[in-house]
Amino acid sequence: MSSSRVGLRFFQNARASFRNAYGPFRRPGAQGRRFQSADAGSASSEQQSAFKRMWNSPVGLKTVHFWAPVMKWALVIAGISDFSRPAEKLSLTQNAALMATGAIWTRWCLIIKPRNILLAAVNFFLGCVGVVQVSRILMYRRSLDGGSTKEALKDMEQGVVGSAKSVSAKTEAAVEKST
Repeated sequence: MSSSRVGLRFFQNARASFRNAYGPFRRPGAQGRRFQSADAGSASSEQQSAFKRMWNSPVGLKTVHFWAPVMKWALVIAGISDFSRPAEKLSLTQNAALMATGAIWTRWCLIIKPRNILLAAVNFFLGCVGVVQVSRILMYRRSLDGGSTKEALKDMEQGVVGSAKSVSAKTEAAVEKST
């Protein structure tokens, strides 16, 4: 038997056991506890190791609920490294998007089931990094113009609208050309 088949069977079995334990149609007698194996209802079950509990958890090592926050920390680290960059070289739209993403997903991570605290934490820090960077950019633009923050936001809006119109025009031209 090839090693790729063994790996495929492992993941198929893991997925099936996850669906059975945490799906909408739970087996009769299955407990709803978070770090419990399928046979935990029996009297002969032994205590699981911390690794096995984490492995079998609905937010454990074999799920996207664990790996998504781990990978998303790269965005937070990149944002923190931009603290040393001059404000004129930072993108307001990019940092505003990071700020909004962090705020929206922090709330969402606390609503979904299973509740994912790791993802909520990384999104909270992503939002904080976005707030700091947007503040730096707006203060810099305000100091250049000697004007208000409203004027800086109007300039940004005109730039975004202009770029959106150019993308729309290019798309329409491409569609007309292909038909």
